Amino acid sequence: MFGLIRTTVLILIAFVAGLMFERSQAAEACAGQGGAMRDGVCWSE
Repeated sequence: MFGLIRTTVLILIAFVAGLMFERSQAAEACAGQGGAMRDGVCWSE
């Protein structure tokens, strides 16, 4: 039973870490193009 809970928690941690990594990559790509991230959308000015 503990193994099932541990696996679920590890999958959730990996998912959240993946989301944070992807948002960071998108923000860096947006800044590289001269834009700014606002509410998850890249705005170029």
